[in-house]
Amino acid sequence: MRRLFESLRFKKLSLVSQGIYILLLILVCSSPIMAQQIKRIDGTTISTDSLNHYIPKLMEKAKVTGLGIAIFNQNKVLYKNTFGYADDVKKTALKPTANFYGASLSKCIFTMLVMKMVEQGKLDLDKPLQQYLPKPIYEYKKQTRWHDDYSSLKNDQLYQKITARMCLDHTSGFPNWRWDIADQKLKVLHEPGLHYSYSGEGMVYLQVVLEKMTGKSLEQLADELVFNPLSMKNSAYTFLPAFEKDYILGHDTKGKPYEKDKDNEARSPSTLETTFDDMTLFIEGLMQKKVINTHSTNEIFKPQIRIRSVEQMGPLSRKDTNAYDNLSLSYGLGFGLLKSPFGWGAFKEGHGDGFQHYMIIFPKQKIAVLIMTNSDNGESIFKELLALSIADQYTPWKWQRYFPYDSGMAKD
Repeated sequence: MRRLFESLRFKKLSLVSQGIYILLLILVCSSPIMAQQIKRIDGTTISTDSLNHYIPKLMEKAKVTGLGIAIFNQNKVLYKNTFGYADDVKKTALKPTANFYGASLSKCIFTMLVMKMVEQGKLDLDKPLQQYLPKPIYEYKKQTRWHDDYSSLKNDQLYQKITARMCLDHTSGFPNWRWDIADQKLKVLHEPGLHYSYSGEGMVYLQVVLEKMTGKSLEQLADELVFNPLSMKNSAYTFLPAFEKDYILGHDTKGKPYEKDKDNEARSPSTLETTFDDMTLFIEGLMQKKVINTHSTNEIFKPQIRIRSVEQMGPLSRKDTNAYDNLSLSYGLGFGLLKSPFGWGAFKEGHGDGFQHYMIIFPKQKIAVLIMTNSDNGESIFKELLALSIADQYTPWKWQRYFPYDSGMAKD
């Protein structure tokens, strides 16, 4: 650019000519020739213009209402854009600053919070959580509508073995949610620490113990340890009045908006309210170790338990397969893990009515991608979009049930 200015002999031009040349420079800089190149995990590149051209077409084919995507090179965001609508009926544009329900991306935030407490010496990952409390968890008075009711554990000895590590790597033995059990009473279903079984209840149990230990709510701990340090000014574990002015609606497979859920109690694995901008800050913060140190980050990205289930959740989660042995499919702390030819990838999904998200980080390559959608069709484009954006052809889409929109495979 400096040579271009010099060749124009800028100082000798008339004011009119200067204006013309400035306009030309603006046009040159914004032309496809100057499109930024994004490095992918296999060493190839893709231009930002290619993504901007292709993504809307992909969304149209799959009937995805709105989408945000951010791609990270060298541990910092290189490309970020939003497409489609926050409300398909009103045709309100989806903005990166609008309130976005984060679903299970909540678990990533909570994992960072927990690891910060470990760094501070307030928590040991391998100490049974019950030992941090002066009385049994089931003797505490119920303070919420449901999630701190542990009365059903009175005659359950196994829960006393559960540690923070088990809660974060999904080996606590708790079900995903207590309402998945016939009598809807929380219980430990298998020996803690031995088997992977995705569990929101495990993380809620850890949350409740931390709240009773510290005398602080989840919201206070998240603000203090994660949100404020990363300048995530529009994130919380409950829907705040400030979010009323601009929030994104979820949409079903036909494009019909769901009613916004605004009365969730704060739950560490599932109630995150955030923005696309804030989640971008979180990933940068994790990759750049702005909150937790190298040791803690490595612990998150270290395999804790191998996974051999046919699918992540549902009936097939109880059946084993060797289909993913080539990926060394595992769970770390708060993240799933896979081993690609280009190093380990750490992934986390989010799934709720009308909201489907995915992120994957390749620490060795210093490359990551974040995808957030407000459509029940969102997961149907993840396979294609991951391959296009960062050449990730390793995410186990069948295990995740991310059936492509054009595959003819329907979710039952």
